Amino acid sequence: MSISTKQKGVMAAIIIAGVIGIAGVLFTGQGLGSSENAEDEHADHSESEGKREAAAESNNVEGKGAEDKEEDHADEGLVKLTDAQVKASNIRSGMMGSAVIEQSRSFPGEIRFNEDKTAHVVARLGGVVESVRAEIGQQVRKGQTLAIIASTVLSDQRSEFNAAQRRLEFANTTLAREKTLWEQKISAEQDYLQARAAQQEAQIAVQNANQKLNAIGASPASSSLNRFELKAPFDGLITEKHIALGEAVGDTTNVFTMSDLTTVWAEFIVSPQDLSAVRVGEKVTISSSALKESSSGVVSYVGSLLGEQTRTARARVTLSNPGMAWRPGLFITVQVRQAQQNVPLAVPSDAIQSVEDKPSIFVKVAEGFKAVPVTLGRTDGVNTEILDGATAGTEYAVTNTFTLKAELGKGSAEHGH
Repeated sequence: MSISTKQKGVMAAIIIAGVIGIAGVLFTGQGLGSSENAEDEHADHSESEGKREAAAESNNVEGKGAEDKEEDHADEGLVKLTDAQVKASNIRSGMMGSAVIEQSRSFPGEIRFNEDKTAHVVARLGGVVESVRAEIGQQVRKGQTLAIIASTVLSDQRSEFNAAQRRLEFANTTLAREKTLWEQKISAEQDYLQARAAQQEAQIAVQNANQKLNAIGASPASSSLNRFELKAPFDGLITEKHIALGEAVGDTTNVFTMSDLTTVWAEFIVSPQDLSAVRVGEKVTISSSALKESSSGVVSYVGSLLGEQTRTARARVTLSNPGMAWRPGLFITVQVRQAQQNVPLAVPSDAIQSVEDKPSIFVKVAEGFKAVPVTLGRTDGVNTEILDGATAGTEYAVTNTFTLKAELGKGSAEHGH
């Protein structure tokens, strides 16, 4: 079949139109791809810029944090005070140097009554209690009435004394008369001698009755024959009471216990290996954590026998107690002093404070005082040896260091908030 010239022209036009359409589609795809690539490149560039800015900001923050940390480290333990504030706080500083430390050994002990000045007051005679005038814990004076007891025994003794006195008075009168008659040659000498013997016997009877009353502490004269006043044998403190109104008591009943607390016993135990260091006459220092004070004394007794159960010896210090601060039952520490030793570096024990659970001293710096940890050595309670952490000639706070510790604690609390 033959194709006409017209048909050939139409087919050529269709082919050309198709080619042009395909070329347009290809060109449009390349344009879109370029635009998307450009947007992606712009996003990547923006993200890179953001990361660089964030990194720079982070470096700035870290730099500031490091500077702050260095500054905080430099101020650690520092108490900033002006000279005027130091003077107002009564903080005295000194130079660190050598000191003499008196070595000692410590022993646990307890305050006890001085048994040489402790009395168990007994009734001395049987009777019924009419009045009680002393209570536990009361300070009484020698001769002060503690209780009044009605006693038939005392009534009999006073009656005996009064009768003896009357017989003595009669015997004295008879003797005087017989002496006059004998001197006037009216009566025989034998009558005078018999009267003198009777007078002497009456005198002995009076003395005997009086001694019986003195033995129980009763006076011969009283408003009532049976009234017995039980009196304090010395100045002291009533520590026990076993008597009540209306109670019947015997002559050996312990009704009061009293003790003179102007002196007490500081007793402590000593193991066999320490007996050589504890001798009578050795100087000691007695302290108690409960009282925050100490006293000095000397060893007055060391037991020569060891206890069967404890296998230790007892030692004792007779301790003066004028202020009644050392009370029986109080636990104490007894330090027996020994040889003195010179140490190259030491500070007063009061100058040492615990800072963050470490023993520290406050060293003088330009801005005030700074807490410096130190290693401690020997101590006698007054001075303490410094082994490490400071050197000779270092200026440090000697007094009122607790004030510096308190200020340091305030600063730490404020910094924490």
